[in-house]
Amino acid sequence: MSGPPPGALRFEVLGPLRVHAGDREIDLGFPQQRALLALLLLHPGRPVRMHHIIDVLWPVRAPASARNVVRRYAGELRRLLEPGLPPRAPGRRLLPHTGGYLLEAGHDEVDLLRFRDLARRGARAAATGRSEEAVRAFTDALAQWRGPVAMGIPEAVRAHVEFTALEGEFVRTVQMAADAALRCGRAEDVLPALRRAAALDPLDESLHARLVHALAACGRRAEALTTYETVRHTLARDLSVPPGPELTAAHAAVLQEAVRPHGPGHPPAPHGLVRPHAPGRRFPLSPPETQLPSPRVMFVGRVRELALLTALSDAAGSATAATAAILVTGMAGVGKSALAAHWAETAATRFADGRLHADLRGFAAHAPVATAAEVLAGLLAALGVPPGRIPEGVEARAGLYRTVLAGRRVLVVLDDAADSEQVRPLLPPSPGSLALVTSRRALPGLIASGARPLRLEPPDTEDALALLTERFGPVRTAAEPRAAEEIVARCGRLPLALTALAVSAPADVPLAALAAALRADPVAGTGVVREAFLASCRGLSPTAAALLRRLPRHLGADIAAQEAADLAGLPPRRARLALDELADAHLLTERTPGRYALHELVRAFAAETE
Repeated sequence: MSGPPPGALRFEVLGPLRVHAGDREIDLGFPQQRALLALLLLHPGRPVRMHHIIDVLWPVRAPASARNVVRRYAGELRRLLEPGLPPRAPGRRLLPHTGGYLLEAGHDEVDLLRFRDLARRGARAAATGRSEEAVRAFTDALAQWRGPVAMGIPEAVRAHVEFTALEGEFVRTVQMAADAALRCGRAEDVLPALRRAAALDPLDESLHARLVHALAACGRRAEALTTYETVRHTLARDLSVPPGPELTAAHAAVLQEAVRPHGPGHPPAPHGLVRPHAPGRRFPLSPPETQLPSPRVMFVGRVRELALLTALSDAAGSATAATAAILVTGMAGVGKSALAAHWAETAATRFADGRLHADLRGFAAHAPVATAAEVLAGLLAALGVPPGRIPEGVEARAGLYRTVLAGRRVLVVLDDAADSEQVRPLLPPSPGSLALVTSRRALPGLIASGARPLRLEPPDTEDALALLTERFGPVRTAAEPRAAEEIVARCGRLPLALTALAVSAPADVPLAALAAALRADPVAGTGVVREAFLASCRGLSPTAAALLRRLPRHLGADIAAQEAADLAGLPPRRARLALDELADAHLLTERTPGRYALHELVRAFAAETE
């Protein structure tokens, strides 16, 4: 008799530890044996080494027979998960692997995997401004939690960081869910999870600030004020500190009735907390024009995107905005920096106290990523702070930066960001000032905190032809219009590719010859583009990098997880995660939910690197 097929089991670790075979719950035995299964469930499909199993199961002191005890536990669990398995048969579920054990479980069988997948979908939706879709995904993710992690195993084991770290995942997901819900007027949907997360960490001020705001947004102003007072007393009693700026701002927003209740008859405010501030110490501000990069003389088109940036600037600069920032994302070479610089040039009247620029070097080919401390020193110097007055350390510099900007209207262009953590200390206080951030990464953490997203696609054919004309000259392109159109098409309308081709092509070479060269080699003459794509690949997991190299074999217009899995020989879940990772790096585009497309030049680049 064979054991149950893989799809017949359902594993639950986000709450009481349970395993169901169809409608029947399996008795998993005594607590230490259950603890082994719980630990393996935290790493489904991946081996857990014996020494780590022993460290987790016996946190104080392991018995001399620990290895044999673990083997006995594994054997008993194997029989429970696959009843009828012959005594020495390896089975299909709990397998010995590289000096430890591996639990095979499908994506739909483990609540932890479902939670992480849904949370990732929510973060991706939030990163692209789809707040309502994000809230739905986040609430579905949080619904996987039925109580404290792995109830039913020894408390000493549950106290291990392997298990307590999961509570951190829960809290972070609740925070992202709350930010998305507050943006779209659905605070009621996340209120139960916010209360539960706040109870888990009564000293987390950022979490309680969101709870205060959400309560007020749900029309529970008195409860919001009571919650603040409770946290204030707890901080004073346990840490002897007053509430910090974020929690104080949430309290002030409720007192000033700046948070309007959501629901019928109560449309949501733009989003976020009011951030009251006192005028900062005045330092003489350097001339704004000296802080921006040189004007982009070749910038053409993008009328819709420029108008959208202006509209987003109005929303991000509102009195109720939590984060005064706009995030422009897109693939390498799509024109993010050019758009940001051009809009900054045209926005002088909006920012009377200056416009600053910082290159964060997130994906620079020949320079290290800029540290927040380094960038803050440059910004403070640009704001007129004498070198001797610039303190050491990120926190001290960030505090002085916010103080200096308080009450001013300054635009800060933060170009080529690597990740959200690099950007957070550089964000100016709102309202008044604004950060315009560009990145090749989706930065869902920044969007979840309130930054307004703008995903930049390649320009339309008309704008791309205008750019080509600007580069080659109107006489040359008018003489060979079909060749110009073919060049634009074969470059995928990518501004960097068009510019690189124009710079590298001799002036006496006909456009038809250039088009023919692109026909033979889609990335001919565009070494800069190769370099940009290589930089985008830095930091990819080995699985995502390998999948990217194989994707050109797929001939369809787009690809789904199962097709990618078949192509790369991966389980569907790992293929889906790799596709999401490539989409976050803007090496793929998720055209419709679950369907991913390659840009023409990324396809050519991936094909030549296989």
